[in-house]
Amino acid sequence: MNLTGIIAISGRPGLFKVLTQGKNSIIVESLVDKKRFPAYATDRVSALEDISIYTYEEDAPLKDILTAIYKKEDGKECPSHKEDLKVLQNYILEILPNYDQERVYPSDLKKLFQWYNLLLSTGNLILEEVVEEAVPEKKAAPKAKKETATEEKKPAAKKAPAKPKAATADKAKSAKPAAPKKVSAVKTGSSRGK
Repeated sequence: MNLTGIIAISGRPGLFKVLTQGKNSIIVESLVDKKRFPAYATDRVSALEDISIYTYEEDAPLKDILTAIYKKEDGKECPSHKEDLKVLQNYILEILPNYDQERVYPSDLKKLFQWYNLLLSTGNLILEEVVEEAVPEKKAAPKAKKETATEEKKPAAKKAPAKPKAATADKAKSAKPAAPKKVSAVKTGSSRGK
């Protein structure tokens, strides 16, 4: 699941996609209504790819939790963030049984479910497994070709310097007769000046 460029802005409902960077701000677009506006340095911006949920061991990245929900729901909506808190807590315990219930606030759980449903409805939840399987095969083949291409270029590079030396020697021989012409032109020019 790729969450790159998707952010949450504190005090603004919904999620936003970063479009470009302005002079003193970033230009974002709402995933819901596609409205664009600048987000300034004073806004509290959180990138979804950097968010994780506290557990009793290591923190669990949001991406992994969203993927688990997606797989559990077979790509369909999960419970609404407006559901009873007990329902949301039981649901998250099925997916992440070791999440830290003291440090993960009810508002955080509600955001998690709200963000999942929002990302799903806007078409931004795409599993990377399909993409990852296809991409390494394509990348592996060009790397092998590049290695053979560099191996082929190495012998050519050794031969190439030998040719320019011979060519420069020929140019040097042909340049010697041209040099007196330039000198004579200078003498002619200097004699006219007198």
